[in-house]
Amino acid sequence: MPPIDLVPIVAIVMGMLTILIPITGFTARFALKPIAEAVARMREAQGAGEHVALLEQRVALLEQQQANTESELQRLVEVQQFQEKLLSSSPPGTEA
Repeated sequence: MPPIDLVPIVAIVMGMLTILIPITGFTARFALKPIAEAVARMREAQGAGEHVALLEQRVALLEQQQANTESELQRLVEVQQFQEKLLSSSPPGTEA
């Protein structure tokens, strides 16, 4: 059995790899680009959903705060009317 000469085999493999590696890279880039863009859009959509949820929560809190402010304002008006009523009525013992 004749001995196997490795130099020509290594040269052929290296020559093929210098062509196949860039071709594989370009193929992978074009094949994976749509997948990467889809994943990025999906993450954006999730982020937008979280953002909308936070905005809804903030609006709900603002509405609750406004309702509390309106009820306190109504209470203050009632207290002021009560005080005016007390001040306008004659004190006991000074009946006319």
